[in-house]
Amino acid sequence: MKFLIKKAGQIIVLFSLGVSIWLSLGYQEDKFTRLRKRMVEEQLASRDITDKRVLEVMGMVPRHLFVLPQYINLAYEDTPLPIEEGQTISQPYIVALMTQCLALKGDERVLEIGTGSGYQAAILAHLCREVYTIEIRESLARKAADLLARLGYQNVYVKGGDGYFGWPEKAPFDAIIVTCAANHLPPPLLEQLKDGGRLVIPLGSTLYFQTLTLVIKEGKRPRVEYILGVRFVPMIGEAEKKKR
Repeated sequence: MKFLIKKAGQIIVLFSLGVSIWLSLGYQEDKFTRLRKRMVEEQLASRDITDKRVLEVMGMVPRHLFVLPQYINLAYEDTPLPIEEGQTISQPYIVALMTQCLALKGDERVLEIGTGSGYQAAILAHLCREVYTIEIRESLARKAADLLARLGYQNVYVKGGDGYFGWPEKAPFDAIIVTCAANHLPPPLLEQLKDGGRLVIPLGSTLYFQTLTLVIKEGKRPRVEYILGVRFVPMIGEAEKKKR
């Protein structure tokens, strides 16, 4: 009888522990849902993010899963955050703005240069047919691919490599987004963009500030629009060589 009572006690303790964990996880998810809603309302919709699809997706994707554990409580603040290997995840407003600039309708093939932790790719995955994303840092590419797979993203394809050269075997692309700074537009990216396609990139000094620039390919003379001043980590690899 003592054995049975002890086992019963253990069952009660384990059951109570399980309920506590379940309640804690539920509370955390409710908390992050509230924070995402506030982020969308106060940081995006109250400014110049007007694309309803972009706003909806920004309120859906769990940004806290794409940041380092020590920054999880800052995941929905209006600020960029450090990730591994000295890189950053852009502030939510910049992610939303760059995404809105692409004017996605749902059936596009999009190329991203600079996967980072995978957050921007996750946002794009809800808004287009296929996302091809390149990260020059192999360890970041692997971790982002693993996370995106665990979260169920089946239309995102991650590759380790130098994004300066794009992904020619998957071209042409309807849209291209570059999430690192360059002092010029890499010619291979413009070549891989469809006529009528849109490309957004931070252009300027890779040491200081850049101008977020929208390039719309119209035959041999692309149309260029300047959006606002930004600051991104620099594109490395071939882009560095071109600075010399």
